Amino acid sequence: MTFWNEINDALGLADTGETAGQGAWPSRYDVTGLAIGAIGAVGSTIASLMHARNLTNGPARVIIDGRLASLWFSWSIHPIEWELPPTWDAIAGDYQTKDGWIKLHTNLPHHRHAACAALGVEADRPRVEQVIVGWEKNALETAIVEAGGVAAAMRSRAEWGAHPQGAAVLREPLIDFQSGDVASLRDWKGPAARPLQGLRVLDLTRVLAGPVATRTLAGFGAEVLRIDPPGWDEPIVVPDITLGKHCARLDLRAEPDRRRFEELLAKADIFIHGLRPGALAGLGFDDDKRKALAPHLIEVTLDAYGWTGPWAGRRGFDSLVQMSSGIADAGREWAGADRPTPLPVQALDHATGYLMAAAALRLLDLRLRGAPARAARLSLARTAALLVQRESVGREEPIGAAGDADFAEDVECTPWGDARRLRAPLTIGETRLHWDRPACALGSARPVWSS
Repeated sequence: MTFWNEINDALGLADTGETAGQGAWPSRYDVTGLAIGAIGAVGSTIASLMHARNLTNGPARVIIDGRLASLWFSWSIHPIEWELPPTWDAIAGDYQTKDGWIKLHTNLPHHRHAACAALGVEADRPRVEQVIVGWEKNALETAIVEAGGVAAAMRSRAEWGAHPQGAAVLREPLIDFQSGDVASLRDWKGPAARPLQGLRVLDLTRVLAGPVATRTLAGFGAEVLRIDPPGWDEPIVVPDITLGKHCARLDLRAEPDRRRFEELLAKADIFIHGLRPGALAGLGFDDDKRKALAPHLIEVTLDAYGWTGPWAGRRGFDSLVQMSSGIADAGREWAGADRPTPLPVQALDHATGYLMAAAALRLLDLRLRGAPARAARLSLARTAALLVQRESVGREEPIGAAGDADFAEDVECTPWGDARRLRAPLTIGETRLHWDRPACALGSARPVWSS
């Protein structure tokens, strides 16, 4: 069974499709297979949805280019005569402790401040290294998390399996579909060429999985409106993941902006967010409030470490989940290295993003077929559990860098300068994944639906 088969099984779909292209990411685990499966599942759900809407006589033929799917798990945008910001800040990274390794994730200023406060040092890497070597990894992980930061000690797969959170994640479904009393869907009338045209997607996601999900829905014609708070920025990833979207700002603690958000939510068809459990309720938008505002709404949400267990509310990122779940340690063994060796790309983020998009599409599909489908929940940790089931066969040539043939012909004009964008890896019959708008800066649009 391939990843594509397994993901489709989680979606309640039988058919997969065809794979083209050559090469694979070199890794302990089958990252390219996961890319094919996750993006392929989007194709499978689009095909089923189009059939449910009578846009095709039967499920359309789905084709995935495995090379392009792999490359989309890295940067899809390649600047021309300008550069993306550095991936990591000066303090982020792996540090040796008294009894192992720990990763600090400090790209966000408040996370950097929390980590340094827990250590009792200024943001100076040599000093941070000097202090961390005196700590035990689990104690430091706990101290940083309790200070409001994010960090992860490197565990083996066996250690993660024995950990209460690792055990809890394995009991969760890959995609946790939830039913409930729902109102009928609005008829959005998107044609076969742009099957999501007319759908409104309200996006409250942050780096990186959620934005991949909403970027994917925009690629089939959905109107995606991303909302960020005043002052928020993600300069490292924004040029890559705002493709096809409108990006606006609202302060959900300010009454006029709260009323505007309520109006947006009431008219949205799909709501996707990656806020920690309880965060929306803390802002006054709990489940009951959202259902009252938008009884028809389809909702997909993301958590880092799973929805049950002692870490269900813990902040996390792809690189941290790789450390916690044994992936970085298994990579170290595979590479014969003396330090953590993560996946060659942020595969948990990208795969989970495509799974979120597939879940949203499947919920639409089920609703059209009369099922009371309302929501779906996913997590990076559960995607990690999927990935580690299959090690890389190691027989294919490495993917290598993107070449001229991998890029779309048209130049993309962005606020930062011209860029080249990878060709889309997915086709569904005559339907092509493509975007009507270039990447944009956060806060560059008004918080209104255009239609």
